[in-house]
Amino acid sequence: MNAHDIQRAAVLGAGTMGHGIAQVLAMQGVQVKLFDVNAEAVQGGLATIGVNLQKGVDRGKVTEAERDEAFGLIAGVTTMDDACEGAGLVVEAAPEIMEIKLSIFEDLGARLGPEVLLATNTSSLPISDIAAAAAHPERVVGMHFFNPVHIMKLLEVVRAEQSSDEAVECAMELGRRMKKQPILVTDSPGFASSRLGLVIGLEAMRMLESGVASAEDIDKAMKLGYGFPMGPLELTDLVGLDVRLSIAEYLHSELGETFAPPRILHDKVAAGELGKKSGKGFYDWAER
Repeated sequence: MNAHDIQRAAVLGAGTMGHGIAQVLAMQGVQVKLFDVNAEAVQGGLATIGVNLQKGVDRGKVTEAERDEAFGLIAGVTTMDDACEGAGLVVEAAPEIMEIKLSIFEDLGARLGPEVLLATNTSSLPISDIAAAAAHPERVVGMHFFNPVHIMKLLEVVRAEQSSDEAVECAMELGRRMKKQPILVTDSPGFASSRLGLVIGLEAMRMLESGVASAEDIDKAMKLGYGFPMGPLELTDLVGLDVRLSIAEYLHSELGETFAPPRILHDKVAAGELGKKSGKGFYDWAER
């Protein structure tokens, strides 16, 4: 299991994270199958990759030849048979629902040999539980990417209880191959990034709820005072309020009251205000 030997990969889930992961893999010469059960989601993911690559050309970050080569390495598929054929790496980027992930890894474990690295992009769910669903759980790791994947440099590699040293090192080296800066953490609720980031995000929501300051000024305080590239409320809109609520509820159950989601978050999700993807969250994205 060697990161530089991986020539074919499957990314399961064509949403925000999945298509980004497919793009960064293809940019390093890996042939990628982008899978989703929804054909429209696959086409949407491919279209977004095309837009992102063109933006890279427009900004002088990507050459036209690199754009064309990367896009040519990505194929959209809607069956697991097509996705997994010849893959040396499979990255699961399905919704943050444990039952879905367990089903996927049970299928992957039965379908693929022990030499194939299996990774989950979960931002908070226990990797050890996910690994236990797969045959040869020692080849399962967490590879938690950050949105937007093609821009953000951090990759959080999570060692499950069962993960072998070989699988962990392969994931770390693969991250470096993708021009990321990987960090290694052990499997624990929220890992490092989600746990720390969510604390700040939830406190920003409580401050907004109690009238301490506007969303814009709370975010500006963190950007100008602490050097954050994006404020915690704007970041929540980008991640998705529903995603953050799900993570907060899980960490609340595991770690206590620090992670109790505030009423404003519950109310906005119930109202369909999910952030940028719905057009409104803590900000009105039609005006931005």
